[in-house]
Amino acid sequence: MLGLFPIFFKISNINKFIAGSLAFASGVMFCVSVTDLIPESISLIQKYVSDFETLLLVFGFIMIGVFLSSLIRKKVNTECNQSSLFRVGIISMIAIILHNVPEGMATFISTTKNVSLGISLAIAIALHNIPEGISISVPIYYSTKKKSRAFFYTLVSALSEPLGAIITYFFLMPIINPFILGLLFASIAGIMLSISFLELLPSSFQYSYLKTSKLCFGAGILFMLLKFFF
Repeated sequence: MLGLFPIFFKISNINKFIAGSLAFASGVMFCVSVTDLIPESISLIQKYVSDFETLLLVFGFIMIGVFLSSLIRKKVNTECNQSSLFRVGIISMIAIILHNVPEGMATFISTTKNVSLGISLAIAIALHNIPEGISISVPIYYSTKKKSRAFFYTLVSALSEPLGAIITYFFLMPIINPFILGLLFASIAGIMLSISFLELLPSSFQYSYLKTSKLCFGAGILFMLLKFFF
């Protein structure tokens, strides 16, 4: 929910700020996919199958994620008659919900086995959830001019994290295992890569602040890489 903070400050150049925010969020999603989700997916799956089969499964489920992302965008484009910026916010929210639910599962499972690991994972996830909140709140607010709507959609996304833990506790504990989580992470990586390069970044470039977009995309990547130094 800390990702709501930009909507409470007056911005002198709104279009430039939106372009930068979308590009920053794109960089965050790209980095999370490449440095977190895909390596974690490989690590989990290769405990069950050979290295070659692991790569095939990871690539296959990334492609499934890309396909699911295209279906999400098509559905949202059909349902949302509002601005393209509003559509970007909704698509980002859906992608992040799909990302957050298994993260909640992973945090819950990790904590039941190792509290210290669970706390570390929770902190890391919380930090990268802030720019994810920005990727929802900024386009929703500036397309509707309503802080309440930005707050609501960001809250829905935020609640998906504990929802993953609740689902795991009540329904999935007997059947969930690292292999299934690995497949989930790969498909979510595909969704987020697709959203990053086919929705967020192109939308940022439409505002014609290409230098700002490129710098903010890089800043989003660097922001997420900071976790490796702590």
